[in-house]
Amino acid sequence: MSARILVVDDNPLNVKLLVAKLAHDYYVVTTAENGTRALQMAASEKPDLILLDIMMPELDGFEVCRRLKADPMTRHIPVIMVTALSDIADRVRGLEAGADDFLTKPINDVPLMARVRSLLRLKMVMDEWRVRESTAAQLVAPPTALESAASMAGSRVLLLEESPNDKSIIESVLTSINLKVHPVGSIAEAIHETDTGNYDLVMTSLDLSGEDGLFLCAQLRAHNATRTLPILLLANDDQISRVAKGLDLGANDYLLRPIEGTELIARTRTQLKQKQHYDKLRQNYEQSLTLSLVDPLTGVFNRRYLDNHLPKILARQRVASRPISVLSIDIDHFKRINDTYGHAAGDAVLKEIVTRITRSVRPMDLVVRLGGEEFAIIMPETDQKTAVSVGERLRETIADNPVAVSGVPVPLPVTTSIGVASVGAAENETTETVLKRADDALYQAKQTGRNKVVSAPMPQNAADV
Repeated sequence: MSARILVVDDNPLNVKLLVAKLAHDYYVVTTAENGTRALQMAASEKPDLILLDIMMPELDGFEVCRRLKADPMTRHIPVIMVTALSDIADRVRGLEAGADDFLTKPINDVPLMARVRSLLRLKMVMDEWRVRESTAAQLVAPPTALESAASMAGSRVLLLEESPNDKSIIESVLTSINLKVHPVGSIAEAIHETDTGNYDLVMTSLDLSGEDGLFLCAQLRAHNATRTLPILLLANDDQISRVAKGLDLGANDYLLRPIEGTELIARTRTQLKQKQHYDKLRQNYEQSLTLSLVDPLTGVFNRRYLDNHLPKILARQRVASRPISVLSIDIDHFKRINDTYGHAAGDAVLKEIVTRITRSVRPMDLVVRLGGEEFAIIMPETDQKTAVSVGERLRETIADNPVAVSGVPVPLPVTTSIGVASVGAAENETTETVLKRADDALYQAKQTGRNKVVSAPMPQNAADV
């Protein structure tokens, strides 16, 4: 996953070391030598993440972070504060200023890179939801204000911690700020609770005697209902490599023992605030939609929504210099199903195929019914090779599993033809041209036997993706 990272530090040696670490993982890095310049570059370049030193002349890192988070144009850029300070009060001060994490020099490469990947994934999802909300508001009605402060009192925290002392500290600290803490004794109980209860945050220890707390992370991220539920890991100093693995699995944050109350509160508030913002984005987005934008049969968006939304995605792709792919999908011989079994059976097939499509793609991907038995998937941050692999996996999932239809004695075999078109990082295509290339590839798939994926050639002036 490529991204643009701004490194802010007045020490050239520190800058050089950080740039080398990040460039090794193919991130595009820019630098600023002071806080004033950092604010200017953040506003003009909109980086995906900022690594911000605290000890700088004139504007220190705390003030820079506060200003970044106060500006609507930059408040959604994740900030990792980097400093030689190790006092808990300084960590808390950084988190309260709006920082997403606080790393102490000398920086351990493992947690640094894991934290970078974790925050970039979160930002990518949140950016997509903001664009979707903007599109829905443009088509229908303006959303309610997002930035009004919502109370966190009454938020529910699920706690999996075996240490009686740590459990007592966490319960005491969080109940003191009016949060509701529900302790559980095992991963199975935690999964059951998140399946049946409405929780705002999960805290899990990585120091369980007979279980692995990372398994809970994996389980929560594997289910749609808990995929975006914040997870905070509780770990020891010698478990930093497991913390990094947890962040890669989808955990949002971590707290190292011994647990200190003010840092626990700061990190908890950060996660609850992010969840509230995400929930508000989804709420505004869903409230803004009407039946004119959604296909009433399948529940996915229609062509009108796509025509308004895809230009926004392409514009963002050009600014960020990232690839995007489009899959054009057609159900093979669909007319035969309607003619043989009736339109009710055809509708059942359409709904099942959409269900399989949505289960096969990421939350940030957009599924659209273009009309009849034709669909499209818009995949941001996806190059052509990856998109073809997704298309093949989807084609196999549909072809290998006939569709059971009520009133039809045997499941109906269904296949699809798929065309794939990608826009390279430096390519400047319109909605019409990229959709036409995907449609042309789809037509070739149907003409050459159906039940296959065909990739459209890149435009002549496209950059490698």
